[in-house]
Amino acid sequence: MARTKQSPEFEIDVDGAPYLWRLHRQPGWSSDNGQRHGMAIAVRHKEGQREAVVEFPPGPEPKYGAPLLKGSQIAPALVAKAISSAIVAGWDPLSRGKTVAIVVDATGA
Repeated sequence: MARTKQSPEFEIDVDGAPYLWRLHRQPGWSSDNGQRHGMAIAVRHKEGQREAVVEFPPGPEPKYGAPLLKGSQIAPALVAKAISSAIVAGWDPLSRGKTVAIVVDATGA
């Protein structure tokens, strides 16, 4: 079976709690309906196992031939705000269960 290439995980502190996050999905075109979708990050508490996928809006269309987005290019302040928004929306990072999908705006709120 082929190994899938995953984005590296980054550590961030939000309100004194350690979280790990990674770029889950690149912004791009959806094959289902021909519409664009934004980037998504996957987040989990360092001691927890329940993940949240935080989805952002598409934003401006990239220019032809633009390089792919890397996790290291995403602002830590945006990630921290998105994690806080996910918790406010009801994600309990230390609980067990299925991955939660949360949609935020371009600022992470």
